[in-house]
Amino acid sequence: MRGEIKTAVILGVAIAAGVGIMSVYLGSIEQEDVPEFAVSPVDKSGFRTAPEIVGIAEYLNTTPEELDAKIEDSVVLYDIWTYSCINCIRTLPFITAWDEKYAEQGLLIIGIHSPEFEFEKDPENVMAAMVKHGIEYPVVMDNDMETWKAFENRYWPRKYIADHEGYIRYDHIGEGAYQETERIIQELLAERSMAMQTSMPSQDLVDLESFQHTSSRTPELYLGYQLAFGRSQLGNEEGFRPNQAVTYGSIPETPEIHKFYMVGKWQNGPESMKLESDSGEIHLQYFAKEVNIVTEGVGTIHVYLDGEPITAEHQGYSLNGHILDIAEPGLYNIVASNSANVHMLELRVMTPGIEVFTYTFG
Repeated sequence: MRGEIKTAVILGVAIAAGVGIMSVYLGSIEQEDVPEFAVSPVDKSGFRTAPEIVGIAEYLNTTPEELDAKIEDSVVLYDIWTYSCINCIRTLPFITAWDEKYAEQGLLIIGIHSPEFEFEKDPENVMAAMVKHGIEYPVVMDNDMETWKAFENRYWPRKYIADHEGYIRYDHIGEGAYQETERIIQELLAERSMAMQTSMPSQDLVDLESFQHTSSRTPELYLGYQLAFGRSQLGNEEGFRPNQAVTYGSIPETPEIHKFYMVGKWQNGPESMKLESDSGEIHLQYFAKEVNIVTEGVGTIHVYLDGEPITAEHQGYSLNGHILDIAEPGLYNIVASNSANVHMLELRVMTPGIEVFTYTFG
């Protein structure tokens, strides 16, 4: 099952944009200064209704009763995400901006936090991520993936937008298409305003710089044997040995690009590699501008690029010099170059008990 779950493609895919073309005219002004509109009716027989939010472990920034009341008559953007997913993180500036801009006009954003890793089920970790990214809208913790299943979803991130009558009118996988998505929000809010005799939404668009991705970059790499199944991403000849502690030897003279190589004694877990020896290493030849890792534990990792301590030219924002101090589980940016290139990245893990889950690239 986990092999079928995917982090969404970088540029994203619009599955269905079912907003009808509206013919709108401004009618007479009532005493309350509420404009009267006419709109061509939209045939909704081909749209499904948004499923119920079910199986929730925690409600953040809301309560079940409050959320049910807010959904009624709102245009609802359901954002399926998880806080250590870099693709999800890159969408958040747009989503939080839409919340600030359109919440009073009838848009309700609900973050459906469906975790990829066990540590993402901790509400304190999720709340810390919400504070970090300025998330003030409701977030529900879908720890057992019940709402994920109700939406028949397979991707992080994914956005569904339902109109004020509960019909899903838009479905987008991954990043990108921000202007398209905002236009859909505006059109559905306009439909709502006409139906409910409220003010029309603003027609300008959020102006944020979208992250530009590197084509042909190294794909996401999984260090847990369950998530890495069938991907051929571990380069060591010892391979994965599920639920065993494996001592990995030296790396080959000519390592393959897009594969990682372990050195030291590592416990092979379903989601991660956990260091058991006093120190260990992970070597990776990659092609990208940015490199991030998802890790858990308390300790330090020393970061080397092309055989030398990483320099300011390439340092990620999570580093202090060439050192990564890990204090909480999550995503850490370790490389942030100005352009994409091939580099040999070496992580020298200095603390037993550190777990590494994934590498992601931009």
